[in-house]
Amino acid sequence: QVQLMESGGGLVQPGGSLRLSCAASGSFWGIADAAWYRQAPGKEREEVARISRGGSTNYADVVKGRFTISRDNAKNTVDLEMNSLLPEDTAVYYCNAGIKRYVWTMWVDYWGQGTQVTVSS
Repeated sequence: QVQLMESGGGLVQPGGSLRLSCAASGSFWGIADAAWYRQAPGKEREEVARISRGGSTNYADVVKGRFTISRDNAKNTVDLEMNSLLPEDTAVYYCNAGIKRYVWTMWVDYWGQGTQVTVSS
């Protein structure tokens, strides 16, 4: 059973920082691209940042220069460092990754359960 588990959410004041972490557990062959998404109340889920297995990154325009995505392939973790947080960053943040259970199987999308980030004074 493959699972993604997020941690690190919470309440932070505007201008503050938070670091989210996503850990993959279970038995699997490898992880391809990984990404962080977020969903605010009443809004659609949006991709915030993406990182390839080789470390190439992409960011949504609204978080460029403030958020940094990183990964540790040895530990099967993906982190999101969030700085200069704004009230509009308030959302549930989800970890997403393409994972192969075995070398001969297809890549399958996995999602974490989400972690709440609230930016408020």
